[in-house]
This record gives sequence, structure tokens and C-alpha cells, in this order.
Amino acid sequence: MLLNVGCQKFAHRQHSFENFQGRSREGLTLTDRRGMLKAGIAGIAGLSLPDLLKAQAQAASSGGSATTGKSVILLWMAGGPSHIDTWDPKPERPYMNRGPFGVIDTKLPGTIICEHLPKQAAMLDKFTIIRSVDCKHSNHEPNMVMQTANLANEPRTNREAEKYPALASIIAKHHGANHPSMPPYVAFMKSRSHLAFAGYLGKQYDPFLANNATKLPIYDLVGKDSGQLSQPAAFQLPLGLNLDRLSERRSLVGSFDRLRRDLDQGGSLAAMDSYQQQAVDMVIGRRAQEAFDIEREPAANRTKYGKHLWLQQALLARRLVESGVSFVTLDLSYHTASGTWDTHGDNIPPYGGISKGLGPLLPLFDHLITTLVGDLHERGLLDKTLVIAMGEFGRTPQMGTQDSTDGRNHWPNIMSMCLAGGGFRHGQVIGASEPDGGTIRERPVTPGDLAATIFHHFGVPLDVQYLDNRGRPHFVLANGGQPLRELV
Repeated sequence: MLLNVGCQKFAHRQHSFENFQGRSREGLTLTDRRGMLKAGIAGIAGLSLPDLLKAQAQAASSGGSATTGKSVILLWMAGGPSHIDTWDPKPERPYMNRGPFGVIDTKLPGTIICEHLPKQAAMLDKFTIIRSVDCKHSNHEPNMVMQTANLANEPRTNREAEKYPALASIIAKHHGANHPSMPPYVAFMKSRSHLAFAGYLGKQYDPFLANNATKLPIYDLVGKDSGQLSQPAAFQLPLGLNLDRLSERRSLVGSFDRLRRDLDQGGSLAAMDSYQQQAVDMVIGRRAQEAFDIEREPAANRTKYGKHLWLQQALLARRLVESGVSFVTLDLSYHTASGTWDTHGDNIPPYGGISKGLGPLLPLFDHLITTLVGDLHERGLLDKTLVIAMGEFGRTPQMGTQDSTDGRNHWPNIMSMCLAGGGFRHGQVIGASEPDGGTIRERPVTPGDLAATIFHHFGVPLDVQYLDNRGRPHFVLANGGQPLRELV
């Protein structure tokens, strides 16, 4: 009855292990003992990543790259931040082109950025700004070109698009986590349409969704703090299971083996093996739980980051890579639709325009990225942690979209992004736009180039492939791409 009680009382949140289908009749039928066993297995799997552990071992045995201790933190600015009003200002242009913001000098002589990014300006020697990103095929909600490097990743026009694997999922498979007790790919997700998943690679390489693994402030769709906190339900055990019971691993395996022999003569439950034992270790082990427990962070450091939701997520991202996660994505959005950075105009709620929409975001982002990079540097983690900040595309050179006077529309011809850390050469600007910021003037950087740079960082081969549902191989960098020569 132990497993039966557990399955009835423990409701899974959405997670990377839905292939167990523990809540559907196809995956879980409680009318017989097999159903009860599946329920128990599904509960443990959803908590502790046994499929992932096995997949990592298989990847390593088949020539996958060894873990390197390296990681990526992706600050995903969902909606598409304006390049002209952030990292590629045009102060000499007419107002409707340059926008309402002024500029500020930076630590790099001759380089200016938006006046609302003063902290980044003061430490720009630790950053690289790319002003010539070619994102012509990128859109959003739920386009994922920049997160997959696949130019065909447009689900609204391509039925196969959502099956193209995230770069983070490729890393999860071919590099794995930096510690066996941690998942390789973790994401703080506001909306499913803001994030790329594993697709053809299989759900075991989907992100571990961290929203319900830690206590975080809950914000509404326009960025107002509700005063409530999310609860770390991901580490709660099913009713009837406790740490003492799970700690008796030999007894647990013996029970499963007896049930398997009785119920599963065909061997379909053979996955209950040593990887399930390692999975139990992850449930009862302290490493993952402590990494997600933000209250264990010293008060002074928590104060340094600040109480805002995004700032708390950034602090957790640092804690996660410090504990062995390889890839962390922060979905920097309040809104579940196209994203908070989709600043079409002040007359278009909830996003606003440049002044009232983007304006309040920039000081917050400035504090977030500089505090994160500074913290990583102080802890000796920056050389191994590549921080990337970007969205889907830039925004129109001219303001005035959709009957507004201060908004900017989508502009996939060019965007800006910034990077820090990873042991790369920084303190530079790569590429340039034309005087109005509308097109690339020199040094186009493609989604494939970004992906190749990430692969280089992790030691993953550039010719890495994946198989579709018919077993046909596909190159991740099918559209080309080389590591950015200026960085490596």
C-alpha cells in the first residue's frame, strides 16, 4: 500500500520526466498491482532524474565529452529588447530614431551604452557586446531560433519546429552535469513559449523546471509582487515515504525486484536498476536541496542581490552552477505571452513603450547582470561560467509602431547581445550596425556562431548530431556556425 498511497497523494508538477505519464490512464492504471508499482516509480523519477542519470552514463560510454566544470547562465530577455535603447545607442540621430534615453561613457574608451546601464558601463571590461547579431529568421511566441541555432524553428509555420533540441539540451546530453547529484539543464520558466526543450533528444534532456523547487516571490503579469512565495514542492516526498525508508536502499531495491518478478515477467520495468538507486540518492541527498534553498545564502549576499524575483533567480543561478548544474536559463519576463521586453508602445498594455516599458527594466537588469558577474568573479567561478544576455531580436530603428509614439516593433534584421566570463577575451565590442541601427554594417554573427561558441566552451564537437523520430541524423549546426574568433 505504500506506493499506492504515495501516488494518490503526490501530484506531480510539470517536469522533465513526463514520459513516465504517471498521471494519465495510459501511463498509470490503479486497478492492479502493476499500476501501483508504476505510480511509485513515476513519483521517484519525477523527483530525482533517474532517466537523466542513465542517459548521462550512456553518453559518456559512447564517447560523449567529459564534464569540464564549465557552465552557462542564459539571461533570456523574452520579448526582444531594443538594441538602440540598450547596447547600441545612436545619440546623434533624430529623436524618433535615437529614442528618449541618453548615453553614458564606459570603461572601454570610445564605447558608449544606454545611460540606464551605469553599473555595466563601469565594468564593461568584463563584458563583450555584440552589435551585429543576424536574427533574420527569429520571431517569438514560441519561436526558438536563438535557443536552438536552427533557422527553421518557427512552430507557427513548421510542424517539426518544436522538436529541434535546445542548445542547453544538447549540452545536457553530450556534456552532462558537473556533479552527478545535480540536473544538467535547469530553467526558471514563466511561459512554455519562452523556452526551448529537448524535442527529438527525449524528455530526459528537458530542463528541470526550478520554479517549484525553491521559495521565490510570486509576481503578477505586470511585475507586481503578490507578497506570496512559491513552495519547493519538487523535494517533497509522497505521503508514506520518509528519509529513513528511502535510505534503506537495499531493502527498497529488494522490494522493487520482488514486485517486478511478480508483475513484470516481460521485463518492461528493467529500468529499475542501479540508476534508480542513484536517483534515490538525489531525492534524499542534501546537495540539490541545499542549492535550491536560497535561505542558506548568507544574508549579506542576499541583500547584495536584492529582493526582486529576477534578482533572486540570478542568485539561485549562481548557487546552481556552483553546485554542478551546467546550463541555467532565466526567463526574464513577468508576462506569459510574448514577453515583458516586447515594448510596442505605452498605449499597448501590459508591455508599455520605451520610456515606461523598457525604462524601468534597465536599472533592474543593470543591477542583476553586474551583481551576478561580480559574484561569480569573487568566487572564482567566472572563468568557467559563460553569462549570456539576449532576446529573440532587436527592435525597429524608428519609434511609433502600432499607433504609439514611443514604441518599437519587432526587428529581426539585427540585434545586440552581451556576454561575460567563460574564460574568453572580453572588454570589446564585436560588429557594428549602420548609422540608424537598422542593419548590420560589419561582422555578422549568426545563431550558429553563438551555438558554436557555447559548444567550444563545453568541449562539445561542432559536428554533433541528433536523430529524429525516424532515426535520421541531423547536425545541430546544420545552418553553419563557428566559435567567435574574437573571443576564443
